[in-house]
Amino acid sequence: MPCVSVFSTLIVLCVSYALSRMRFKGRKFLMRFWLILGMFPGFLTMICLYFLLKTFGLTQAGAVPGLILISVANSGMGYYVCKGYFDTLPRSLDEAALIDGASRARIFLTMVIPLSKPIIIYTALTAFMAPWCDYVFASYVAFGHDASYNVAVALQRWVVTNDYQGYFTRFCAGGILVAVPVTLLFMLLQKYYVEGVTGGAVKG
Repeated sequence: MPCVSVFSTLIVLCVSYALSRMRFKGRKFLMRFWLILGMFPGFLTMICLYFLLKTFGLTQAGAVPGLILISVANSGMGYYVCKGYFDTLPRSLDEAALIDGASRARIFLTMVIPLSKPIIIYTALTAFMAPWCDYVFASYVAFGHDASYNVAVALQRWVVTNDYQGYFTRFCAGGILVAVPVTLLFMLLQKYYVEGVTGGAVKG
């Protein structure tokens, strides 16, 4: 999950910066196209993605790399909030740096990123929560191989048994343990999380 969170955050930040600061042919069409694609539920592509992953041996025993690949590959479509936050940063900073000879990459790394701590934390938290709580697709791809199950699927497997009295209490205890790290993260980073959401909602 940390691997997905890191790579997804990097991709979202790069895509959002490019769409916010750069002007190129097809930019508006690309944003509208991704917006329309995002309206369709993800489970519509499950069968297609499963057979694609199966072709490359990324199901069951190899489900973990497959799930990471899918989660990271579609992360760029979640640029909406992050782009809105970048739109609130003054473009005059970029223009001044460009006049001084700074490259786009240097502006992004040394100027934009330090000013974007709230949206970075918001993006990382949402990127972490998606695969952490995913049940449908994770159980579908890792079907029959216990070592490849994520937290949500593993917890559900505890109650799929005839011994409800023994395993249901373990399920409840496991649910509390799983909630502890997520709750701590939100409590510690709540300030930045709220700033990232409200800052990204100012402009589209």
